Amino acid sequence: MKTVDNYNFKDKKALVRVDFNVPLDASFFVTDNTRIRAAVPTLKKILNDGGSVIIMSHLGRPKSGYEEKFSLKHIIHRVSEQLGTTVKFADNCIGESAKKMASELMPGEVLLLENLRFYKQETEGTESFAQLLANLGDVYVNDAFGTAHRAHASTTIIAKFFPNDKMFGYLMAKEIANIDRVLKEAEKPLTAIMGGAKVSSKITIIHQLLQRINNLIIGGGMTYTFIKAMGGEVGNSLVETEHLQTALDILKKAKELKVNIFLPTDTAIAEAFSNESKKLFCPINQIPQGWMGMDIGPDSEKLFADVIRNSKTILWNGPVGVFEFSHFEQGTKAIAEAIVKATENGAYSLIGGGDSVAAINKFNLADKVSFVSTGGGALLEYIEAGDLPGVAAIRA
Repeated sequence: MKTVDNYNFKDKKALVRVDFNVPLDASFFVTDNTRIRAAVPTLKKILNDGGSVIIMSHLGRPKSGYEEKFSLKHIIHRVSEQLGTTVKFADNCIGESAKKMASELMPGEVLLLENLRFYKQETEGTESFAQLLANLGDVYVNDAFGTAHRAHASTTIIAKFFPNDKMFGYLMAKEIANIDRVLKEAEKPLTAIMGGAKVSSKITIIHQLLQRINNLIIGGGMTYTFIKAMGGEVGNSLVETEHLQTALDILKKAKELKVNIFLPTDTAIAEAFSNESKKLFCPINQIPQGWMGMDIGPDSEKLFADVIRNSKTILWNGPVGVFEFSHFEQGTKAIAEAIVKATENGAYSLIGGGDSVAAINKFNLADKVSFVSTGGGALLEYIEAGDLPGVAAIRA
């Protein structure tokens, strides 16, 4: 794998694509600098070698041209703070001002370019735009795994202008190595835990995983589509009626491939989608009319924990209940704790997908699992397709 470790940046201007799409409050103050901190090792390696850094990123989804609330000038202070050096700012990512500032950059200095997405050519993957960006530096580093599944100008197209000087940053290399460990080098039994609301959003990934895994635990809102497809009563629970056959097809495919599928046996139910709603437990296929499934029940917790405990590799994508409500977080918390216990006993665990990451962070367990992926969409697409545009562009 071509990484910054194998390159000497002395006197080189490194164009580094990072993911500084960080949350800002009403006063434009960064409320969570996790993504900035994650890029620091790569940026410091370049600076310590005697190179200079030109940072490229997007922020938010600007509609058309410049929008004050999406300007990267709001994060200069936090980036400077993390790097321990004053970061210069170009009020454009291309054009004369950016070109001048980049050309005058001295070794050890850092320049942050304005939001790439102020130009629609970025998301359209326009080659001429990618070339204008490429002209600013000597070497290209991609350290933005969260956007690696998009064939954008700065994440994919730009790499062709650096045939011998393109590589992954530490964060990107770590993401790829950890996903490859699950997909290509997994110690068996390999268990995937798939949660979330809808079967429809997970069809492709489930079919891909069935080729590789030994066990599939299904939780979350999509459970009720499976239960209804199997003839169960699910009351007012979330059901994708157009995907009842899809659920049956998945069960059939799993049986053919000798993959064990584990569905919840009991569920926590509520009369309304609310944290204040009364909570009862019942068998998952006997939910009364007027009630809806909100979480797995205690029997399911024990069943799932047992499967997880006996696994050597674990992939978790999606909560098994409405964990945002403290009243209905117990099932997801139990899954997280079971994964932590399995990890302590030598299993390898990868957590990926926005809500799973939010859950593991909510329960303060992120440092007790093997790896937490920073790119939910990218992780899922990597599993579905076996590669990503941003990854393939560096490997080419």
